[in-house]
Amino acid sequence: MKRLRTRKGFLVVISGPSGVGKSTVVRALIKENPDLRLSVSYSTRPPRPNEQNGADYHFVSEAEFSDKIKEGDFLEWAQVHGYCYGTPKKFIQEQLNKEQVVVLEVDVQGAAKVKDALAAGKLKCAVVFVFLIPPSVDILAFRLKKRKTEDEEVMNYRLRAAIAELQVMEKYDYIVVNDRVDSAASKIRAIINVEKERMLLN
Repeated sequence: MKRLRTRKGFLVVISGPSGVGKSTVVRALIKENPDLRLSVSYSTRPPRPNEQNGADYHFVSEAEFSDKIKEGDFLEWAQVHGYCYGTPKKFIQEQLNKEQVVVLEVDVQGAAKVKDALAAGKLKCAVVFVFLIPPSVDILAFRLKKRKTEDEEVMNYRLRAAIAELQVMEKYDYIVVNDRVDSAASKIRAIINVEKERMLLN
């Protein structure tokens, strides 16, 4: 398939509530589309059993994370459920300068901060915001329980927070239902192709 080339790189922000399957969908998207560039965030939380340092996150200590904040290394950062997460500014800018499409997976709070950076002129590129939603709240609860990474109290807190996060979906450019991982990844690729064509026409 012939790939379109954009005159400028752009950023695709993929967000959604906790437990919706953001990481799984993004992994599938990148695997099937190696032309996309994944921005790997930094995190102070411990890796889960299936996660790899440098691939899923850059896992760092709180002290290392604090140093990066002081040095201005993050485009945005936030504290979520007791852990810190940050988006590397240098990598994104380098890829945008090469006219690449960069995929960034963040939670709802992180997406809001990217919007703030865009509005403040700290981020000067086109940004497409995609919101992943579950087929139903029941399925979201099932996915959170299936993780088995937190105790019941923390899991219930995450579920309440996730339901609240669903209220911001209308602020995004696109909404994608994650009913099946391959289907959701294909929908996001279609969105990227549409945005490429639109930017070529502008």
